[in-house]
Amino acid sequence: MASKRVEQIAAHLNYPRGMLAGQTAIITGSGQGIGAEAARLFANEGAKVVVSDIDGAKAQSVADQINQSGGQAIAVPGDMLDDKYLDTLVKKAAEFGNGKLHIIVNNAGYTWDGVIHKTTDKQWDTILALHNTQPFKLVRVAAPYFRVKDGEPRNVVNISSTSGLHGNAGQANYALAKAGVTGLTKTIAKEWGPQFGVRANTVAFGHIATRLTAAKEEGGYVTLPDGEKVALGIPQKQKGAKEAGAEAFKDIPLGRPGTATEAAGAILSIVSPLMSYVSGQTLSVTGGRNM
Repeated sequence: MASKRVEQIAAHLNYPRGMLAGQTAIITGSGQGIGAEAARLFANEGAKVVVSDIDGAKAQSVADQINQSGGQAIAVPGDMLDDKYLDTLVKKAAEFGNGKLHIIVNNAGYTWDGVIHKTTDKQWDTILALHNTQPFKLVRVAAPYFRVKDGEPRNVVNISSTSGLHGNAGQANYALAKAGVTGLTKTIAKEWGPQFGVRANTVAFGHIATRLTAAKEEGGYVTLPDGEKVALGIPQKQKGAKEAGAEAFKDIPLGRPGTATEAAGAILSIVSPLMSYVSGQTLSVTGGRNM
């Protein structure tokens, strides 16, 4: 049996059509950053990619780039906090995949920081809904496409953070939400693995260079449905030049933040056939921080 598995893995190393050929993937929050890079990498490996993002223009731009490069993608923009959008997203993804859906990457999200005694109910409820409730609902809507016995691979990847693994001052809402997705991941793996072969894993990122880790003074923000703007980034003005530079990464063995492409590569690797016996796990992508 072991030798047969080795032969299968060896065969997988020669993918003329890509490691994800024939698979259809939904990647939420893929209009920019890690999600956009994951969409491109998935498409390069033969997947049909559904680009999901609240920003329609950015989602369409990513899909257009993929199609112009010879891949296959569609943009299905919408608000993850809208339950009706989740129904539409799964429906259009299944149509794009000729009635099948193989991969969901729950990547959409942002931070809305505040110390515990100043965090509002709106901050709390929004972040938990975005990172916990809606990913669960998306998986639930997609259940008919995952609870099948056709012998094809199925994967759910929930994106977490070191804030969820270790906590982080000023991020009680985000830390709880990101810790919560690991429990969701393990439950999916235990419920859908035995009969249907579904793999579910969590990828927890450390310091990846995105708008969430850029200097807050750069003015990045997310606009909520009611028009309120949520500032993104990490405040730098109280830090000295050295601390804001290379010194800021001295606790990372690799000495630098990760790139969005490196982060996306970790997502690709965990859904690939090279990790076909990995399920219910949390992969920390941190450059060695917190080991």
